Amino acid sequence: MNDSNRVDAQQLFTGPAGERITIDLPPPKSALVIVAHPDDAEFHCGATLAKWARAGCTVHHLVLTDGSKGTWDRGMDQSVLVEVRKAEQRTAATILGGTGVVFLGKIDGELNSDRETRAQVSAIIRRLKPEVILGHDPWKRYRLHPDHAAAGRLCIEGIVAARDPFFHPEQLVDGITPHRPEALLLFEPDQPNHAETVSEQDLQLQIDALLAHESQIETTHLYKSAAADPLQQFRRAQLERHERLGQWASVPLAQQFHLLTEQL
Repeated sequence: MNDSNRVDAQQLFTGPAGERITIDLPPPKSALVIVAHPDDAEFHCGATLAKWARAGCTVHHLVLTDGSKGTWDRGMDQSVLVEVRKAEQRTAATILGGTGVVFLGKIDGELNSDRETRAQVSAIIRRLKPEVILGHDPWKRYRLHPDHAAAGRLCIEGIVAARDPFFHPEQLVDGITPHRPEALLLFEPDQPNHAETVSEQDLQLQIDALLAHESQIETTHLYKSAAADPLQQFRRAQLERHERLGQWASVPLAQQFHLLTEQL
């Protein structure tokens, strides 16, 4: 995916607030989604990942924390929960067509964008060499969870470190070279400027992947639900959310991002 192909493939138009919006990157050959917790990728870009995987993209997940605080059960053995969440994440990634999941294993709720963790993210980017990276928007206002902000910073700082050879030069052995992705998509964006159109099939795969995170159904998916059939309500809410984003992008269903290319 080179710059000329990227520009030709995007539709450009003005959104409802006068903003410049682009639609649909060409499906990349490889993509890496960097998230704070198991299930973050599925919530924010699962349908996009499924769409790209069906087009032949190699999709990798990098999960930064161990998910050990993701329960309301005070009697839960956290070491057991970590293994459960790893298994759920692997299943969810497979449903979306993903190739593999890397777990960094940082403690849930205590993620920091320190030099050591940045180096780990850089090393994974250099090894996998994704054309497109997806991650949390570190500039999102009114964000509550500190891990999401830290994960966003680690994503962008890892990209900078991976591309420049004097960052972590000890990594550049055994054929490992610096790597610069061609595009960065930040999900849950503070200032959206890009939409990826998704199909009902893509969205169904996202919902199936979310429901594979069975340990999170009570705490994340259904905690506000008073419906007689909460799973049906959850599915309907996912559809309605993507229809609203589609209206913003003048398409039936969409996911929303902030796209960075020239700054990389």
